[in-house]
Amino acid sequence: MSRNEPKFLRPSNSLGLAEVDDETIRISDIVNLDGRVGQDIKGLRKAKDMTLGALAAAAGLSQGYLSQVERGLANPSVKALYSISRALGVTISWFFPPAAEGDEELRDFVVRAPSRRKLHFANGIVDELLSPNLDRQLELLRCTFPPGSRSGETPYTHVGEETGIVVSGQLDLWINERHVVLIAGDSFAFPSNVPHRYANTGDTEAVVIWAITPPSY
Repeated sequence: MSRNEPKFLRPSNSLGLAEVDDETIRISDIVNLDGRVGQDIKGLRKAKDMTLGALAAAAGLSQGYLSQVERGLANPSVKALYSISRALGVTISWFFPPAAEGDEELRDFVVRAPSRRKLHFANGIVDELLSPNLDRQLELLRCTFPPGSRSGETPYTHVGEETGIVVSGQLDLWINERHVVLIAGDSFAFPSNVPHRYANTGDTEAVVIWAITPPSY
């Protein structure tokens, strides 16, 4: 794998992002833009194993400018932030999660339920980031799988480890050639370099709390 290419991650986004109305941002977001946006860009870039040069090329921006943005020395324009978000596989609103009043000092440690960052994928899967950011060694997700959704027919691998618990519904999990049906209360763990895939073959929505290290959102 080239260092200039992002690593192959959980393939929820293999069909791309769903067309949802979350591309709007508030005027106050732009007015109050601070260095945390650059920090979030850097965290997401590193989680996707992209070099600064690779992201700059994908976003159509200069590497020097992007470096200044990540270090908080320059604020990106709305156009630049849109290009960066698309290159990183998220929507622009991902960088502006709803603020929880009175929790600004705890933003790096606490995520209120209404303030979760969410990604809606074309295959129906929804990933909610439960971790405050991607700067640590562990990522925690709440993944919602509608009936019939799947990661794909081809198993995939990536670096790290993952573990999770099924909160509701059922999840079919394939690890190498082994297949198991997990129901509410069942949990799992495996090294991510083992070929794996998953699907919801049931007739109800499945919700899974998923922990991954290192972060790969």
